[in-house]
Amino acid sequence: MIVLDASVLIGHLDGNDPHHRSSRALLEGSGISPLGASPISLAETLIAPARAGQLEVALDALKRIGVAELALGVGAPAELARLRADTGCKLPDCCVLLAAQHHEGAVASFDADLVRAARAVGLEVA
Repeated sequence: MIVLDASVLIGHLDGNDPHHRSSRALLEGSGISPLGASPISLAETLIAPARAGQLEVALDALKRIGVAELALGVGAPAELARLRADTGCKLPDCCVLLAAQHHEGAVASFDADLVRAARAVGLEVA
């Protein structure tokens, strides 16, 4: 399982994003690994398309590449609080970390702070 941060998904959807090429390469190179994202990462990804009246187009694109919504599970508020306290990451980034922990996934992100935090809590980075 590869747990995608919004930076990867936004880069994939937006041809003008500085991470567009890297996002496409990462997703195309994921092979048979399932792709997933936390509900918060998905919501962050969908803000710009929603503003542009392109929400359904973006949802279809995410569905086509096989991105699953990853539940954070029972007890998520306490686990998120612990991750926030331990890592200093913003709450959306903690959602990525928690999704990766719960689904035994590797974190994929272009955010250097999130990548450092993922490694610090013992997660693999894609």
